[in-house]
Amino acid sequence: MKNEGNNIFSVFDEIIPRKEKEEKLNQRSKVVWMTGLSGSGKTTIAKIIERKLQEKGFLSQILDGDNIRAGINSNLGFSEEDRKENIRRIAEVSKLFLNCGIITINCFVSPTIEIRELAKVIVGEEDFLEVFIDTPLEECEKRDTKGLYKKARKGLISDFTGISSPFENPVNPFIKINTIGITAEESAEQVLKRLLPIIQY
Repeated sequence: MKNEGNNIFSVFDEIIPRKEKEEKLNQRSKVVWMTGLSGSGKTTIAKIIERKLQEKGFLSQILDGDNIRAGINSNLGFSEEDRKENIRRIAEVSKLFLNCGIITINCFVSPTIEIRELAKVIVGEEDFLEVFIDTPLEECEKRDTKGLYKKARKGLISDFTGISSPFENPVNPFIKINTIGITAEESAEQVLKRLLPIIQY
């Protein structure tokens, strides 16, 4: 904050506003928050969405566990307190991208309604698009490419969502994708069908 005489103002008042950046990019920025169990297909679907947006001239950024927990949140574990802090930081980073006019595609388990509401409050309800990748636990366990469910079943991983920690389904998501019987490409198309009219300038 700066104090000049009786006028107190923030540096944020001098930053180019989001609207001007959206006009420059010819898009409306949003935060697409993909939630679902580990192995549900969030990141796979997000990568397809990102590629298709790129082909259509939209600028976007994927945030997921690989690029967040390896960097900005490398000091956090998986306790309830750390999960909340993880999501809080992600939401704050997403808000920065939002204010730059960039579409953010977030892929995080974010297992409880409370924790997703925290993100929504930070991002802003109008800009927070919750996408529920609804893949049953048994299907996620079949995929289990990283062997996480096997470790959780053996007690080698504590507080693992779906096994030793609960997952609460979204009540009223922007869109719900049931991935059984459809491809990741088809899942991405379902999201894009709803998303494109919203982000087009």
